[in-house]
Amino acid sequence: MSNDSEICRGRLVGLAVAVSLVILTFRGLCRPADFNAGIPESIGVNTHFLDPNPGELEMLAVAKIRWARTDLGWEETEKARGQYEFSAFDKLVTSLESYKISPYLILDYTNKLYDKGMSPYTEEGRAGFVQWACAAVKHFQGRGIVWEMYNEPNIKVFWLPKPNVQDYIKLALEVGKAIQTMAPHETYIGPAVSTIDFPFLEACFKGGLLNYWSAVSVHPYRHTDPENAAEEFNRLRRLIASYAPKGKKIPILVGEWGYTTTWKGIDDVRQGKLLAREILSNLANRVPLTIWYDWHDDGADPKDPEDHFGTVYFPYRRDSKPAYQPKPAYRALKALTDVLDGYQYRKRLPLGSANDYVLLFSKGKKARLAAWTTSSTEQRVFIPLSGGQVSIVNFLGQNLKPDGPHNGKLEITLTDAPQYLAPERPNAIWFSSPD
Repeated sequence: MSNDSEICRGRLVGLAVAVSLVILTFRGLCRPADFNAGIPESIGVNTHFLDPNPGELEMLAVAKIRWARTDLGWEETEKARGQYEFSAFDKLVTSLESYKISPYLILDYTNKLYDKGMSPYTEEGRAGFVQWACAAVKHFQGRGIVWEMYNEPNIKVFWLPKPNVQDYIKLALEVGKAIQTMAPHETYIGPAVSTIDFPFLEACFKGGLLNYWSAVSVHPYRHTDPENAAEEFNRLRRLIASYAPKGKKIPILVGEWGYTTTWKGIDDVRQGKLLAREILSNLANRVPLTIWYDWHDDGADPKDPEDHFGTVYFPYRRDSKPAYQPKPAYRALKALTDVLDGYQYRKRLPLGSANDYVLLFSKGKKARLAAWTTSSTEQRVFIPLSGGQVSIVNFLGQNLKPDGPHNGKLEITLTDAPQYLAPERPNAIWFSSPD
């Protein structure tokens, strides 16, 4: 039995003792006042590797991806009761850190040693999971890891034999109490629900989990435009506020969300456009972290949706550079982080149409705009301009020729793909205009 196990068991003895709440904030993710995250710290991808291929992490770093979300599986790291093996994750975490990528680890799934391989539902099963989770957190304590409580516990494929929100709440509460007692400065979040499942989420909030979570994570998958999630985010934010402990600000994170090219109307180019729009519109909705699903395609089956969420194609190219062939999604991600590197979202500029998006980002006195439309047709618009020339880059990072200013206004054509506008001089008019 490991020393970690003994320490965790000792900590669990005192779980019934009341502990004071520690208000947790994300390491560099958001500002407490407005939860406005900067770029690229607001961007991550889901990964499925423990030992990345040569050149793989380099590609993530070139695109300025700052977070890598992956499963820390219970059964894979506890093969004998009370004996924990984290060496593969030691190597992964060290590799990620060398590229300035932060680990986002999911405490998840089942273990055949407990509860007959079902998701924990007995006191013994919960104790086993908590002791394991406690050992993992202690092992990696102080390395800026986000610890997420399970993955999509509201659907049958992940919570066995079928979803049970009360069982999830019992487990998440015990894990939260253990972490808060043992390592109060670690970041613990949940519930990573599939879609934005309001009944499941409210049950978690009623059950007291906001006392322990420092963020609420959701997976807002949809076949429609990403901008359509705005009202759901607003509704969820109101719901969090109604249950959160007084004075505690709890942001919403998108722990997983992407578009597969097997869905109707989505090809490789459309996927790249939607990736950029998803990240940008999430920032406009005060979501300080978006994890895109997935880093690379998981296979080559043309009919399997799971195989085509990636930002790069599936085959690994051992003797090529880059190691994976980029899709438009990768190029779109890199263009976004290149143009907006170090910038923070400020506000949306009004153009008169709910379908037209012009988002203002700033870095000191410098400003950038991201502009697109959700209309089915291109839209000719005029953007207020104090003066000077403006350079324009498309969603793939290619330079466009601006039309030039017209009587204090810049005339551009909005399409369904973001364009990035960079003025050569400060434009105070953008900051003074109403939201």
